[in-house]
Amino acid sequence: MFVLCTDPSVYFSHQYDTEHSKGYHLHTGDPNLDMENERKAFAQYIPDVVKNFVQYFYKAFLANNLYEIQNIYENSYPQMTDEYFKSTPWPEAEDIAMYVEENEEFLVLYQELFYRHIYAKVPGALDIGQRMGSYRNYCHLFNLILSAEHPYPLELPNQWLWDIIDEFIYQFQSWCQFRSRIQKKSKEELEKLAKHRNLWNVHSVLNVLHSLVEKSNINQQLEAYSKAGDPDAVAGEFGRHSLYKMLGYFSLIGLLRLHSLLGDYHQAIKVLENIELNKKSMYSRVPACQVTTYYYVGFAYMMMRRYADAIRTFSNILLYIQRTRQMFQSKSYQNDLINKQTEQMYILLGMCLVLHPQRIDESVMGVLREKPFADKMAKMQKGDVQEFGSNFSFACPKFLSPVAPSYDGLNEPLGNLDKEPLNLQLKVFMDEVQQQFLIPTIRSYLKLYTTIPVAKIAAFLDMSEEDFVTHLLCFKHKMMNVVWTKGISGLDGEFLSGSEVDFYVDKDMLHIADTKVARRYGDFFIRQIHKFQELNRTLKNLPFP
Repeated sequence: MFVLCTDPSVYFSHQYDTEHSKGYHLHTGDPNLDMENERKAFAQYIPDVVKNFVQYFYKAFLANNLYEIQNIYENSYPQMTDEYFKSTPWPEAEDIAMYVEENEEFLVLYQELFYRHIYAKVPGALDIGQRMGSYRNYCHLFNLILSAEHPYPLELPNQWLWDIIDEFIYQFQSWCQFRSRIQKKSKEELEKLAKHRNLWNVHSVLNVLHSLVEKSNINQQLEAYSKAGDPDAVAGEFGRHSLYKMLGYFSLIGLLRLHSLLGDYHQAIKVLENIELNKKSMYSRVPACQVTTYYYVGFAYMMMRRYADAIRTFSNILLYIQRTRQMFQSKSYQNDLINKQTEQMYILLGMCLVLHPQRIDESVMGVLREKPFADKMAKMQKGDVQEFGSNFSFACPKFLSPVAPSYDGLNEPLGNLDKEPLNLQLKVFMDEVQQQFLIPTIRSYLKLYTTIPVAKIAAFLDMSEEDFVTHLLCFKHKMMNVVWTKGISGLDGEFLSGSEVDFYVDKDMLHIADTKVARRYGDFFIRQIHKFQELNRTLKNLPFP
């Protein structure tokens, strides 16, 4: 077991400060040169505890000791980062190469952690060179895995494999946004961006993810698994290896995310056609992956106007998070992301319920009745269009454009283009909201009557009979959604009405029938009984004076 030692840091600090006092690394005025000098000075005096950690990590890697690698990745490495590199980069690969026998495979994995740490904790050190280095390192890593004639002899924890795919897409997303923020960039930076237009090309990213899916035969394995067959029978030599199987599965989730970021929601759901979302599967081993899957599936359903499926998807994962909340209490960037996505999903769920009211689990609805979600829902129910827009902007993914902007005319002032994909998706959603603007008001009137003249209710709404009939047809249309009922593919479904009231127009009369299903009061009372029993047990254990 690797144990952190704090004594060497004292030695390192003393030696480093002593050399600085001798003037060996004076500031030059060039930020890049100063950073390089700092790096060289640090490389010369890497603390012994860091050297020991790297060597211990390397030994676990050579032994292919999955248990120790997982312990290092999930415990020792974050602890070491907080202790020594909270706001500074780790030593670069060439600085620690001598301690790991210059092992190419280990250094590639080390650099994956190195660049990921810079993206997360040291964004000030992130320049075009760092972004290029990270991209090339990912290319190197995936080439090692995909070009092997036989399964690559490497075992990594599922959490790390998911983080590799997740970070790969995040850094592609970050690059797309970075190259579109051109307003404050210098002429030299724009020229460099123009020179490297093909860096982080969307086709390369898609090619990596599809190659991992095909190499692992993961779709064939999932299809066999869903039919209670033997996945190993169709996995092939690579698919039976845990490294390829899990990378293939996580790549499917990566494709879901990437297509959602590009606004192709149909394709986003289609790539998961062999994954049964509503059943526990043997592949649901990483909570961050599971939460991410449901977030993007639910969002894709919402943008496809399949509100019933979006509500079911969000409700299922939010209920899971409620029941396993203890798993997400520890301080880590994965848990921070899960907590943020949880808040986003509550807001998205609230928006879907405003547009398409229906019953959901009482415990999830209880959270929506609390602040700030209750206030947001109340404003949206009153027709506050601006509230819809602000909630969408907060809860939606960070959309991107796969095409680099034109850098022609570098002497002309250019505006930022990174907001254009968001503005486009926001416009599509707000157009949908505008079309449904009067539906809540019409619904409230329909609940009050069984029959009423069309002219009378049109007068209540200050509109002509023709316009009111048009809005009634809109009501019928918007309440009819494709709803998943059976099958594996999330695109399967049939048209069902989600309205709690049904109506028809006969000549000049509007006839309304209440189709709302009676509430299941039993579930509510049983839940309250359990709460009271838990409260009684707590009170019995309290010391009373």
